[in-house]
Amino acid sequence: MLQELSEQEELRRTKLAELKKLGIDPYPAEEFKVNVTAQDIKDNYERDKLNYKDIRFAGRIMGIRDMGKAAFAVLQDSTSRMQIYIRRDDICPQEDDKTLYDVVWKKLIDIGDIVGIEGYVFTTKVGELSIHATSFKLLSKALKPLPIVKTDADGNAFDEVTDPEFRYRQRYVDLIINPKVKKTFEQRTTIINTIRAFLNDSGALEVDTPVLQSIPGGATARPFMTHHNALDIPLYLRIANELYLKRLIVGGFDWVYEFSRNFRNEGMDRTHNPEFTILEFYVAYKDYFWMMNTTEKLLEKIANDLHGTTDVVVGENTLSFAAPFKRISIFDSIKEHTGMDVSKMEEAGLREVCKTLHLEIDETMGKAKLIDTIFGETCEGKYIQPTFITDYPVEMSPLTKKHRTEEGLVERFELMINGKEIANAYSELNDPIDQRERFEEQIKLMERGDDEAMFIDYDFLRALEYGMPPTAGIGIGIDRLCMLMTNQPSIQDVLLFPTMRPENNTVATEEIN
Repeated sequence: MLQELSEQEELRRTKLAELKKLGIDPYPAEEFKVNVTAQDIKDNYERDKLNYKDIRFAGRIMGIRDMGKAAFAVLQDSTSRMQIYIRRDDICPQEDDKTLYDVVWKKLIDIGDIVGIEGYVFTTKVGELSIHATSFKLLSKALKPLPIVKTDADGNAFDEVTDPEFRYRQRYVDLIINPKVKKTFEQRTTIINTIRAFLNDSGALEVDTPVLQSIPGGATARPFMTHHNALDIPLYLRIANELYLKRLIVGGFDWVYEFSRNFRNEGMDRTHNPEFTILEFYVAYKDYFWMMNTTEKLLEKIANDLHGTTDVVVGENTLSFAAPFKRISIFDSIKEHTGMDVSKMEEAGLREVCKTLHLEIDETMGKAKLIDTIFGETCEGKYIQPTFITDYPVEMSPLTKKHRTEEGLVERFELMINGKEIANAYSELNDPIDQRERFEEQIKLMERGDDEAMFIDYDFLRALEYGMPPTAGIGIGIDRLCMLMTNQPSIQDVLLFPTMRPENNTVATEEIN
């Protein structure tokens, strides 16, 4: 498909051709050695001015003010923005050659271009830190104009680009023009690094497990399916890495973890993306009580490392991540919010409850999904402060150890924060006979039409038969956790490249092939 160019894009291509005629490479290959950043200048210049007499700085032009034989420009590097001052007599000291300034700088350089400069730092008459450029080099010519976002002297932005279709699809532009967006992803990295340090310091081992799996196990979800040509077999993108990590516990590791990229072929909304990141870790000889305590410590540390406090503002709420968190069983929660005790009900009774509560259900749904629907629709959104929902019915948890004292329940918790599930954890089922029976129940649900029911993983059953020690395991939704810790309303705001429909001018893979 031919690309239709705007008037601005046509003009920039003309400038590109003129630069080449002048013998100026608009995309030079050689290294430009930078020795300072904008933030470094802002933080340290007043304290140590002598270190800023001979600097090399590079960045993207975000604004230009032409003053005839001189100009001011704003360059943005990866840390901040810095004003530069450029004079014709400095750039072109020879009187007979003013091309570099008069033609290149004044006529062929645009907002969005990336340049490197040499010079020294000074303070203008109005007190603004600036770089006096003694030379400049074009490093990359931008062929598309940037959306204009105005900022005042204090850095406050006006006319910000807020259209999510544009921002998510062209994240590279979003990052250039919206500094707050970049900060969100820097905070995401801080969160992940904090978790990794916490686990490593505790003696955990980071591992990798397969993304392509012959059986999509470890969760109840609809998978993405593909085909391996050489082996001529169907494969699935993983929906969870749980069963592989537990195989490693069988193999003798005491504590393993993985930041797992998972894929679920389900709906999309502000808290769901088909491709997402989960942290899962499994610890031998522990149970779900230990896991609750450890989860509290981990989230408390993340909040402190990121914000310097355990109080985190999320929308209109201030969430406290100070341990301990509230704990309540799922049946007590349903009773508290609906007035109904469903703890002893079978499927028929649960269907009546759903009918009474005007909840949408269908015939494929068994006892587990009915209870999950009741809780999800009437209770989940009520838990704003961090709360552990505990002791689920066995039908809802095919991979979880039966409760040590309560018949029909399992030792499981879900962590609810700001009305959404953030983590799911168990005392892991390590009885291979019980596990086989649970898988067989899932097959019955699949036969009823439940396309999220689990497959039987016979190799995992074989692994359990070699003996898995008592184990605690957890999965924490990293994307949702980042939403909370960075105060973002949508999962798309914490994913650099969220899943989106193809653009109208995108050629489908089938057409190419």
